[in-house]
Amino acid sequence: MTAPIAIIMGSQSDWETMRHAAETLAALGVACETRIVSAHRTPDRLYAFAKGAKTAGHKVIIAGAGGAAHLPGMTAALTELPVFGVPIESKALSGVDSLYSIVQMPAGIPVGTLAIGKAGAINSALLAASVLALNDPALATRLAQWRQQQTDAVKDNPEASA
Repeated sequence: MTAPIAIIMGSQSDWETMRHAAETLAALGVACETRIVSAHRTPDRLYAFAKGAKTAGHKVIIAGAGGAAHLPGMTAALTELPVFGVPIESKALSGVDSLYSIVQMPAGIPVGTLAIGKAGAINSALLAASVLALNDPALATRLAQWRQQQTDAVKDNPEASA
């Protein structure tokens, strides 16, 4: 069976950021597939992936992209599935260029846009898991436990020992 979540990125260098999404999903017990699908260098691969993602069994797509960041928007234009865009931090403009590209989608082509970099990758996984948890009580329980662990990790006293 195809993994319910697909994580796509424009290049191998994007994996340094997008691995945080995959690791978060693994911690929640959610299967994902990862692949490089460049909007600019492999447009035919992007088209085939996005048009076939629903039929293949994917439920949510997480798309990480840097620079011009067309991958999330083009993917959303080609599928009915929810697409969450993660702007990759770039050397030239620190990922702000990617953020602006993803967040400025025209009405009718929605892309859920997350924070730049690692935080966005982690939150994209949590958001995707939340969507799946609507119809998966066991996942909803694991997600609630994960969130509780986050709460419990906050110390009342900054001098308290671990």
